Amino acid sequence: MKWSLLKEFLSYTSKLTGKSKSHLLLASIRDVYKYNISILEYFQFGFYNKTQETKEEWAGTGTMYEFQKIANPPNERIILDDKRLFYKKYKEFFIHDLYSLEELKQNLTIIDALLTKEKKVVLKEASGKCGAGVKICHTANLNSERLLEMMQEGEFDILETYINQHSLIQELSPSAVNTVRIFTQIRKGGQYEVLGCRIRISVNCEVDNLAAGNLAAPIDEKTGKIIGAGIYSNFTQAPEAIHPITKTPIVGFQIPYWEEILSMVKEASLKHPQNRSIGWDVVLTENGPGLLEGNHDWCKLVWQLPVNKGLKYRLDV
Repeated sequence: MKWSLLKEFLSYTSKLTGKSKSHLLLASIRDVYKYNISILEYFQFGFYNKTQETKEEWAGTGTMYEFQKIANPPNERIILDDKRLFYKKYKEFFIHDLYSLEELKQNLTIIDALLTKEKKVVLKEASGKCGAGVKICHTANLNSERLLEMMQEGEFDILETYINQHSLIQELSPSAVNTVRIFTQIRKGGQYEVLGCRIRISVNCEVDNLAAGNLAAPIDEKTGKIIGAGIYSNFTQAPEAIHPITKTPIVGFQIPYWEEILSMVKEASLKHPQNRSIGWDVVLTENGPGLLEGNHDWCKLVWQLPVNKGLKYRLDV
């Protein structure tokens, strides 16, 4: 629980609805058990002014945990949970390089080559989530010994080469590598489908995750155009139709290489179908798309909040 955020949500919602904070808190606790959500999701989903029928449509933390445990069995999801394994299993879809700490220790010439060639590298925890456990390093003043020290001190398991994103995405938001999130599902009958398409947009931040205070916006699956304003997970902040820093319009923005993205994600989804529902993070460069991650515990907020609609009915349980 982020207590400061709960206090903010209670104050905001109390002023908005005219209901007391204690009334709202009790209502949120009741709905935690009734609708399988978290307390914060009560406010993020707008349950304080929704009918019982509408509340039933939303997939919260409990629902997603139960669904994803069935769709992506614990003994199979390891290839998604560990970024080192993910790279080995899906390497053909990558457009950047990834090295484990063990590889670098055993072959220092790899580090020397990277420090000569790359201006920046990215250090990560192998199982890091929500943008945590990420450090972007400039290579100018580094040597192999210092880089290894930084990885060990920060408990970083992997090193990735830095991705230079597509110029159009760079114009939209240059502070981070902004990723397209595609939610996919293989139904129990074997049919493949896309559950939704979103773009995560950084706002003066080195990562693009919604949990880090950034934006997420809906993409039309057919056209690849952004069809709605970017939203924050902190619903007290107004949606952004124009990027607040770069002033580039968000609504109507055309995602480059859209057909290639959909084709790549479908191929990746069918490669290891034992994991039936994945949230794919796709990076875009001038030379096309590539995979960054595949998430077995993909985020219900990024999925539902940008379209302001409960999508629980889409889950094939």
